[in-house]
Amino acid sequence: MKMIKRLLFLFLLGTIPFIGKAQDKANEFNAQVKINSDKIQGTNKQVFITLQNALIEFINNRKWTDATFGINERIDCTFNIIINEMPSDNSFKAELQVQASRPVYNSSYITTLLNFRDTQLDFDYTEFEPLEYTENSLSNNLTATVIFYLYTILGLDFDSFSPKGGSAFYQQAQQVVTLAQAQMSWNGWKAFDSDRNRHAIATALTENASEGYRDMWYNYHRKGLDEMAANVDRGRTTILSLLPVLEELKKTRPTSVLLQMFADSKLDEVVAIYSKATTTEKQEGYKMLSNLYPAMTTRLEPLKK
Repeated sequence: MKMIKRLLFLFLLGTIPFIGKAQDKANEFNAQVKINSDKIQGTNKQVFITLQNALIEFINNRKWTDATFGINERIDCTFNIIINEMPSDNSFKAELQVQASRPVYNSSYITTLLNFRDTQLDFDYTEFEPLEYTENSLSNNLTATVIFYLYTILGLDFDSFSPKGGSAFYQQAQQVVTLAQAQMSWNGWKAFDSDRNRHAIATALTENASEGYRDMWYNYHRKGLDEMAANVDRGRTTILSLLPVLEELKKTRPTSVLLQMFADSKLDEVVAIYSKATTTEKQEGYKMLSNLYPAMTTRLEPLKK
């Protein structure tokens, strides 16, 4: 039902309103936030609890799109913030692990959409300070970073239901990057500073070179995973036929962050899908994936059996 309603929204967007059975409406996210301050000693830990609760409310109690979501249709995601240093009472050096997932049609299986580690997150926060966001205005590096990933998650989720369905959300993420770059003291946003920062993600998801990857992303989920409940072999065959798109991406953009994002979210899943393939397919899969990810061959070992 979640999938059908998301597709209806994408199909009817900009046309006629959908009139159906009334349901309890909800905002888009079912987010969990965890702040790990184990590295920080001799300080008041209550500030981290306060910030954690404030972030949960900031994400879950705000409307981020014009789409209609039911309570059971919210996107599951987690934001794990690890505090590494506290240069002053209100200043923090941290890193962020952000994850998001969606269910696979007609099954109990949950597939990962994003599993990304962001190591550049310095921010200021005073306990009980309100977390605010208005369009075209950013007040804090922490909220800017969270907002960026929320729009990225929305893009990945909607792209998995409809071809290029997430474009508007990627553009919003790009706008966050543009606004954040004006704040010279904020880290994680600068062009060419890193091939794995927020600028790199936004660029990769909006440039023309990513169109093949985004088409693959849609087909992987809708024509691959979502088909497996009806026909496992057909779904698996579809997914395996899509993976050469990654090789093409590596040829044109060898340092694209999308390659790492795919590995972090999908590589173990792909290996599991290959496990039911023929011996020849496994061998071909191992060769392709080991060329794509030479540092991750231990995760590919099941394909050699």
